[in-house]
Order: sequence, then structure tokens, then C-alpha cells
Amino acid sequence: MSGHDEETPNQRLARNVNELLGELRVAQAGVQILFGFLLTVVFTGEFRAASGFEKGTHLAAVLLAVTSTALLSSPAAWHRILFRGGRRDDILRAGNKAVLAGLVCLAAAITATVSLIAKVVYGPIAMAVVGGLVGVTFVVLWFVVPRFLSNQSDPDTRPSPQPPVDSAE
Repeated sequence: MSGHDEETPNQRLARNVNELLGELRVAQAGVQILFGFLLTVVFTGEFRAASGFEKGTHLAAVLLAVTSTALLSSPAAWHRILFRGGRRDDILRAGNKAVLAGLVCLAAAITATVSLIAKVVYGPIAMAVVGGLVGVTFVVLWFVVPRFLSNQSDPDTRPSPQPPVDSAE
């Protein structure tokens, strides 16, 4: 038996919110580094000489990084504002959706950035190939693998379904 078997619904909810906030710290570090890099690029002479397409791709990557930052930091703000009001279930529900959307934006920002680098260094064909490979890599590792693992787990090791928090018996 795991230590989670005896926890109350409120304890489980608090643990889940804390785990979500911990996961956000990891994702936020990546998006902040990318965002900083993207911001500094515009101040180089090479960027000023870039084509309109390259500047547009760069701006798209910046906007995706900004959106990712907003989505990934929102659950922490929501927690700070709402947790004393007993709204952890709302924070967790909305936070999970925000994190998934933020990760999609992060993957798209990284893909756009790497694609742009490939285009500048090797040309438009490399941009398409490298961008496609990077995008597929994110989709497979972040979404396909977890789905595969959840479908492959042994039924005896799966956690038993938890009763609804507000169920009365």
C-alpha cells in the first residue's frame, strides 16, 4: 500500500495542487530561457538584415513563448489568489488545462525557433525538415508516450478510482 491510500480528499487535493505547481517550475525555466534568447536576437545586426518571413517567424516564436509563459504562470497566480477560499479543486482543474496549453505553446515556440535557425543556416528545405522533426518529437514524447504508457499499465498496479469529493454515503 502506498502512503497516498490513507489521505483524505482534501489532503489529496492539496498534494495534487503542490505537484502541479512543482511541475510548473520545471516548464517555466525552459520557456524563460527561450524567451530571453528570442528577445536578445532582435538587437543583432544579422536580425536587421533578416527577411520579412524570418522576422515573422521570429515574432511568432516570441508570441508563442509569451503565451506559454502566461499559461504556465497562471496556476501559481490562481493558487495565490484563490487557495484560502477553498478553491483548490478549481485551481487544479483549470491549472491542468492551462499547463497543457502552455506546453503546447512552448513546444510550438521551440519548434519555430529551431526551424528559423535551420532556415538561416541551411535554407528553406532544412527549415521544413528540421521543424517537422522537432514538432513530431514533442508530440511523441509529450503526448503519445504518456497515452501509450497509461494504456499499457497493469490493471493491478493502476490506482483505484477515487470517489467524488462531495459524495455522501
